[in-house]
Amino acid sequence: MATGRLVALTLALAALLTAAGSAQERKAAPPGAAVYFIYPRDGQVVQGGKRWVRMGLRNMGVAPAGGARDGTGHHHLLADVDDLPPLDEPIPNDRNHRHFGGGQTAARIEDLAPGKHTLQLMLADESHVPFDPPVMSPKITITVR
Repeated sequence: MATGRLVALTLALAALLTAAGSAQERKAAPPGAAVYFIYPRDGQVVQGGKRWVRMGLRNMGVAPAGGARDGTGHHHLLADVDDLPPLDEPIPNDRNHRHFGGGQTAARIEDLAPGKHTLQLMLADESHVPFDPPVMSPKITITVR
């Protein structure tokens, strides 16, 4: 009898976890919303040490993650990412998908190895889900020396 309850509980938990990780409704991006790099610029050679990234935003506001505010989002930096993350799920948080959930518009990136790197910005809502349509910059390439 206890085994049956354990199996039922396990199945219920698995269903909840599957639902939690499934697609989410995306918020509409305001018309003309755009995110862009202020620094670095495409093709720039960046010398060693800590590298600054400065992020710009047009026709939207920046707000920290976690609190819903109309017309706002927060930045994510996609570093050396070939394919975009699923647009109906939260953006992953790892070395290649960096979250600026505090509402940052500038950050120091310290772990890019010497060589060429691609960078792209993507704005997401309070739950880290990209907007519809996605508000993202063109991909740029920089060289770290």
